[in-house]
Amino acid sequence: MALPDRPAERHRHVAGLFTDRVRGARSWDAPSPVAGWTARDVVRHLTDWLPGFLAAGAGIDLPRGPSVDEDPIAAWQVHRDGVQAMLDDPETAHRKLANPHIGTLPLDAAIDQFYTTDVFMHTWDLARATGQDDRLDSVFCAQLLDGMRQMEEVLRSSGQYGPRVEVPADADAQAQLLGFIGRDPYWSGR
Repeated sequence: MALPDRPAERHRHVAGLFTDRVRGARSWDAPSPVAGWTARDVVRHLTDWLPGFLAAGAGIDLPRGPSVDEDPIAAWQVHRDGVQAMLDDPETAHRKLANPHIGTLPLDAAIDQFYTTDVFMHTWDLARATGQDDRLDSVFCAQLLDGMRQMEEVLRSSGQYGPRVEVPADADAQAQLLGFIGRDPYWSGR
């Protein structure tokens, strides 16, 4: 099943899956596949970077909930609801985001391209860290991988992706995507 194409609907779906994994987490201090991060740090990353990105690039202030240290579930839910409300707002279609590294983009497209895809990929991290279902939409995995391969040098030089982890040539799209972004798709935390 492919994810919706519209940014608001794609975010609703992707954030919904991440929310399920947040609610299913039992140990927030469990190590994650991201070196040096715990399950809590995965949530912290997603709730911390977007507010500054939106404030600087579009003058938008997202609502803030409790800290991830106090209550990771509530912190995520307040953040998710704020992003969804912004994407659902008809005025968002007319807004732009400007950033010195990416130029000027429609706001909803920028969120979809940079944030929703980040939530999508970190869903696997949180699921693996907390022993939950880690399956991602295979069609979207393949789409992301195809797009990322075209700009691999730029992505690697950004420092936001680790060295590629080699996977078998016949690995599925999810394993290939995870390997591309520097994750061991077979990581078990042990």
